[in-house]
Amino acid sequence: MRRVLISAAHKSSGKTTISIGLCAALKQRGLIVQPFKKGPDYIDPMWLSQASGRACRNLDLYLMERNDIAATFRRHALDADISIVEGNKGLYDGLALDGSNSNAALAKLLDLPVVLVLDARGMTRGIAPLILGYQAFDRDINIAGVILNNLGGSRHESKLRQVIEHYTDVAVIGAVHHDERLRIVERHLGLMPSNESAESENYIRTIGQVIAERVDLDRLLQLVDKTPLPASPAPDITPLPLGDNLRIGIARDRAFGFYYADDLDALEAAGAELVPFDTLHDAHLPDVDALYIGGGFPEMCAAELQANASLRADIRQAIESGMPVYAECGGLMYLARTLTHEGRCYEMVGAIPGDVAMHDRPVGRGYVHLAENAEHPWPRPNHRSGEIRAHEFHYSSLENLPVGTGFAYRVTRGHGIDGQHDGLIYKNLLASYTHLRTIGSCYWASRFVAFARRTRKSQQQDFALHQDSVPAIHL
Repeated sequence: MRRVLISAAHKSSGKTTISIGLCAALKQRGLIVQPFKKGPDYIDPMWLSQASGRACRNLDLYLMERNDIAATFRRHALDADISIVEGNKGLYDGLALDGSNSNAALAKLLDLPVVLVLDARGMTRGIAPLILGYQAFDRDINIAGVILNNLGGSRHESKLRQVIEHYTDVAVIGAVHHDERLRIVERHLGLMPSNESAESENYIRTIGQVIAERVDLDRLLQLVDKTPLPASPAPDITPLPLGDNLRIGIARDRAFGFYYADDLDALEAAGAELVPFDTLHDAHLPDVDALYIGGGFPEMCAAELQANASLRADIRQAIESGMPVYAECGGLMYLARTLTHEGRCYEMVGAIPGDVAMHDRPVGRGYVHLAENAEHPWPRPNHRSGEIRAHEFHYSSLENLPVGTGFAYRVTRGHGIDGQHDGLIYKNLLASYTHLRTIGSCYWASRFVAFARRTRKSQQQDFALHQDSVPAIHL
């Protein structure tokens, strides 16, 4: 099973661009490429998914148990010709002093050879001690090769190759010269999401061609050719019998696209049919039993969201009528009363009695720890006191909430909505800045589906009782 971790000495070295290019170039060769991304991230996986043609999977040493990571990796890598894992930050970077949640730790766990992407701008002989230091810091890490990035030209490349060959035993498997065609527009959360870019296909095609020319793909495949992973228990994702199927509307468009593939799998495994709708162009909601509105950048589409008044009215009415709705971050912003961005105020759905304001700096950023309150609408029997680990990254705040607003969570690490609470509750709506993952003791997807089923059944029974109580009219 070929597998490789694409890492770097530090963030912003170009490893995402290189990873996208490798996925596209190897796919163009006819290989089945399975992408993975370390850590909590939506944007890079969107690009990697589009480049490879397969859903990217997140591997998170802080949120996931080691067995779950190994099982998830094995399950999705087994039918691929090569698995490409893009790291986050630098190879040895992580929250823990002992490196237990670093990229290197993931490489050890999954027996991943490492290819370092080195931003070599302004470097010549100094690149040798950098590589030697990364090798010496942890001898259990297999640094199989390096890809030099942002080179000044062929002369610069030649000098670096000579230095690395003379002082180290690491293979140079690629040298990518500085090229403006390879630059993706960035935003405060990182790269611009691929679902917002009309040129994403052209970009991926271009970088795939550049990487095919500047990286020795045959040498890469040779260096990362590994034996099969040891067997590991697979997560239970056996789909439930559909029976009376539950339809969940899911916002999928330029404004909302932050969804974990494993969460969508879990919703379907719980018996839900996912029905996509477009908040920018669909005039009305589809026929659904519940809604899921994930994260994204609604502020970048605020004028279009405001203009689609008929859909906003449908969603407001659905929430007022008791439809189960789950919204995360961008979804919370959309369901609020107003959204203020760059000095302009836009009307949103209005189901949440509060107003969203954008800020220049992050309000909440990083991992969060949550404790469930008794008011949580999706009970988690016997686990209410257990801590939930998740993450947040938002530049907005929710303001002007009325006194007595109900919340599903108490925040013990992180910010959430007000620094102490998250998971605003209104009727059958749960909206939070926190992004959950259906892993470990959280398993939010199956809980939400079960809650939606109970709600639908209760509403059907109430309707039947109402019909029975209506007196017959005899003519």
